[in-house]
Amino acid sequence: MARQAQTLRWARAVERNLKALTRERLRSGARVIGRALEPALARRAPPPGAGDWIAGTAMGAGGARRFRLYRPSGVKPGERLPLMVMLHGCGQDAKSFALSTRMNRIAERERFLVLYPEQDRLANAQGCWNWFDTRTGRAHVEEGLIMQAIDQACLLYAADRNRVAVAGLSAGASMAALLVTRHPERFKAIVMHSGVPPGTAHSTMTALGAMYGHRSTKPLAGRPWATPAAWPPLMVIHGGVDAVVARSNAHAAVQVWADAAGARERTPRCVQRGNRYPLTVTDFHRGGTTVATLVEVDGLGHAWSGGAARQPYSDGQGPCASRMAWRFAARQFVA
Repeated sequence: MARQAQTLRWARAVERNLKALTRERLRSGARVIGRALEPALARRAPPPGAGDWIAGTAMGAGGARRFRLYRPSGVKPGERLPLMVMLHGCGQDAKSFALSTRMNRIAERERFLVLYPEQDRLANAQGCWNWFDTRTGRAHVEEGLIMQAIDQACLLYAADRNRVAVAGLSAGASMAALLVTRHPERFKAIVMHSGVPPGTAHSTMTALGAMYGHRSTKPLAGRPWATPAAWPPLMVIHGGVDAVVARSNAHAAVQVWADAAGARERTPRCVQRGNRYPLTVTDFHRGGTTVATLVEVDGLGHAWSGGAARQPYSDGQGPCASRMAWRFAARQFVA
């Protein structure tokens, strides 16, 4: 009997140990799985903001592209809001661009929608928009899908199709220029931040040369749509120490825009806001209308000026490009 009791106690002890070991392994496994899922869950979590972070997909003959739409809180039934289209740069996606630019905070305060089309990594491994690839047609496919996303925002989410502006960083800026040159009647304003002007490249190799300022920009004035009535104003923002996209591209962009619309350069003015980088602003006018504005930010590299400090391609020391972009667009919406 004593031996049986001892055996029973031993068996129960083994059972308790096995249960404890199993629980610990399950907890350990859950921790490992949790850590593995953290990046995916973080990507799915919406950026900060009181409004809605809406997922969508634009589809067309050339494939599909995801997009995200920020809708400010308190939109009333039947209310139509302006739309700011934001095109990210290489190495970014919709959420990281929203976090970097903090455009959603301005949208919540000023009451407008923000559309973030997203490049597919299968289309470009670095997440760059293929703005340059006009020879093969890839650029036009992507441009068409972005226009599909804009149409969805207007149809499904109460965006006012008569008050649409587009802004982009780097490759996104160059894609924004392509959108406007192909569909000028659809946009009231365009903001290019650290980009290459349209008509400067048509392939990967020519894009690299254009980025370093080794290619000339073709005139736009000969195009049938290049008339003052159809010309959406352009703002160009560029860093004075940008080592990725040459500063000469900024000057080429505003000059080709001004030439096509018959605008004249005004006297540059210097602006200093607190401890932020100083900037030089040059306007190009046709009559009393601003056709193009060049904003050169001293000390800024290849990054969104005034963006969130901890985000890639973002420099919190610069004056806020998001505020500049919205104010520029808002003036065109009421013109």
